[in-house]
Amino acid sequence: MKKNVLISGGSGFIGKNLTALLVAKGYTVSILSRSEKRNTEAVFYYKWDVANHTIDEAAVLNADYIVHLAGENIGERRWTAKQKAAIIDSREQSVQLLYTVLKKHDKKVEAFISASAVGIYGAVNGEEICSETMAPANDFLGYTCQKWEDSIDFIENLNIRTVKIRTGLVLGKNDGFLMKLTPLFKYRLGSALGFGEQYMPWIHIDDLCAIYFQAIVNPNMAGPYNAAITDNTTNTVFSKTLACVFGYSIWLPNVPAFVLKLAMGKMAVIVLTGRRVSSDKITQTGFKFKFKNLEGALRNCLTK
Repeated sequence: MKKNVLISGGSGFIGKNLTALLVAKGYTVSILSRSEKRNTEAVFYYKWDVANHTIDEAAVLNADYIVHLAGENIGERRWTAKQKAAIIDSREQSVQLLYTVLKKHDKKVEAFISASAVGIYGAVNGEEICSETMAPANDFLGYTCQKWEDSIDFIENLNIRTVKIRTGLVLGKNDGFLMKLTPLFKYRLGSALGFGEQYMPWIHIDDLCAIYFQAIVNPNMAGPYNAAITDNTTNTVFSKTLACVFGYSIWLPNVPAFVLKLAMGKMAVIVLTGRRVSSDKITQTGFKFKFKNLEGALRNCLTK
């Protein structure tokens, strides 16, 4: 029988691309969804409602692996106290729901692989290259990612192999990040943000999905892994490269930090700060990035 991978957050950008990869590799995929959807030959939908603590337990019981992507989008709304709580609760409560079913039925999946983010290293600018051994930062991003990863430890306590994928900025066609930038840069209105020297650790969607697949098939993978290219891409470099892909050189001045803070509130730290991260740990597993050059990655995303 084909192995089954259960994905929470499977209807999102990463989930859709990962589903396509898994089906192509011969797996079946189960997706947890808040609404009824029609099954296909290889993709099955199960209902859950994290806010109301309900889940179709068959989704978990039929799974050989679980990939946990669900969680409130950290860059979707201003960081009010209510929104901050929702960001953290959506991650902790969704894991708790899965944990409850696993524990109740003494279900042993072969691996539980969870999304995390390089934001665990904090909203900080600097030259240090962050590895997985570094302590979480003492700010909202660091705290959120730490709580997110701590919740996965409950799964590990069930003697299930757990992997935490600390993701950088994901580049892909029709994804939220590039989709917001493309109209500005396409019409030659793009520019760097703030002082422009904040690092932007990035990864192509194909490589990110390949890392998740590696975490599924490699029984030696456990713990946190950075999923981002180790390079010197700053916001200025990224902006100039994106403009180049559209065939021009940036002519507008940088968007001032105070303008971004007025528009985004406290959430502006997402675009005004950024750290370099090391990809050594994931490459030591034998993983090889397909897209290591920023211009090549952007051209692939914008032309395919």
